[in-house]
Amino acid sequence: MAMNMMMINPINLNLNKTRNPYPNSYVQHTQSLKSSQISNTHEPNHTSFISARSLVQQFDPNIPIQEALTPPSSWYASPEFLSLEFDQVFFKGWQAVGCTAQVQEANSFFTGSLGNIEYVACRDEYGELHAFHNVCRHHASLLAFGSGKGSCFTCPYHGWTYGLNGALLKATRIKGIKNFNVNEFGLVPLRVAVWGPFILLNFEKGAFSQQGCDDDVGMEWLGNSSKILSTNGVDTSQSYVCRREYTIECNWKVFCDNHTDGGYHGPFVHKDLVGLDLLNSLSTTVYEKVSILGQEKVDRHGYESLYAFIYPNFMVNRYGPWMDTNLVLPLGPRRCKVVFDYFLDASLKDDEAFVAKGLEDNEKLQMEDFVLCEAVQRGLESPAYSRGRYVPMVEEAMHHFHCLLHQNLIK
Repeated sequence: MAMNMMMINPINLNLNKTRNPYPNSYVQHTQSLKSSQISNTHEPNHTSFISARSLVQQFDPNIPIQEALTPPSSWYASPEFLSLEFDQVFFKGWQAVGCTAQVQEANSFFTGSLGNIEYVACRDEYGELHAFHNVCRHHASLLAFGSGKGSCFTCPYHGWTYGLNGALLKATRIKGIKNFNVNEFGLVPLRVAVWGPFILLNFEKGAFSQQGCDDDVGMEWLGNSSKILSTNGVDTSQSYVCRREYTIECNWKVFCDNHTDGGYHGPFVHKDLVGLDLLNSLSTTVYEKVSILGQEKVDRHGYESLYAFIYPNFMVNRYGPWMDTNLVLPLGPRRCKVVFDYFLDASLKDDEAFVAKGLEDNEKLQMEDFVLCEAVQRGLESPAYSRGRYVPMVEEAMHHFHCLLHQNLIK
C-alpha cells in the first residue's frame, strides 16, 4: 500500500497529467536566489486589508469562553480575510507540508502549493534535504510536478536545468547575454526541517538557514507539547501506508473547528464509531500552539489515544496501531483540500485485510465529517446566522484556535 512515486530522470512536465485543483464534484478522492525577490503575500490592496482587519476586531479573545461569542461568519467567506490569513498565518513560522517517507531515497522529490507559493522538497544524491520555490528563474515556469525521482530539475519551458541542491547547471542558448552571474540564478531556497516523520517548511523572508535540530524545531513548532507527542507514539517508529486527498466545499477553518470541538459531534455524526461513554472519557489539554484531546491510560501515564491539533492547519491522530495526519489547505474562501497520510505499526503493515478494514472505517468517518462541514459552510452564509457560542466543557480547543488566529491577524 506504499505510495507510488513517478520515476523521471531528468524531471519534466507531463502535460497529460497536469492536476486540476478545482474538480466539479464536491469531494474528490485520490490515492495516492535571492529571496528578497520573492513576495510571500497575496498582496491585497490597502482598502481590502483595512476591511479584513476590521473583521478581525469583531472577535474578542479576552472574553472568557463561558461568555464568549464565536468569530463572525464573515471570517469564513471573505476573500480579503483569507488573503490576510495567508499573509499573517500561513506565511509565518513552520508549516507541515509532508512526511519523510515521500523523500526517503536520494534524488526523490515532492511538490506542493500554499496560496500563491509553489514549492518543491527534495533529497539530493548525498541524502541532504532541501526545499525551494518551484519556479524557474528564467521566465517563471513551474519546474517539477507531482512526486518522483531524478538527478535534476529541467524546466519544461526553455530547458534551464537545476541540481537538487538548487544550483543552476545549464541555461540554454544564452550566447550574447551580458551581466549574467550563474550563481545568482539558482532556485530560491526555503527553510526546511524535520520533526519526527514530518517535513516542515518556513516561508518567511529574511535570514535563511537550512535544517535545524529536531529539538529546536520541535519547541518552536510545538512548544511544550513536543515531548508529550513524541512519548505517546507520534514518532518515526511506524510504517507509512498511503495518502488520500479530498476537496471539500467549505472554508478551511470549518474543518479545523470540527476537529477542535472536543469530540462533541461524535455521538451524533459518527453513531457507529463514537458513543457517549467514549466522549466522556476524553479530556482536552491546551499548550502554546497545540491542543490535545486524549483518552488517558488507566495509570494516567500517557494516552490510550490522542487527537492533536497543531496550529494553524495540521492534525495528528494516534489510536491503537494507527496514526493519521490531516493537513488542511485553503483553495479559496469556500473551498479547501484535506490531505490524509496514514501510518501503521510495522508488524501490521503486511496484513492486507487489517489495513483495508482500517482505511474503510476511516473513510466512512471522513465522509460523514465532509457532509457535515459542507452543511456548516452553507449555514454560515445564511442570513439567519452571524455568530454562535462555545460549549465550555468540550470546545476549549476551538476557542484556543480562534484566539491564536486573532493573535496572528491583529499584528
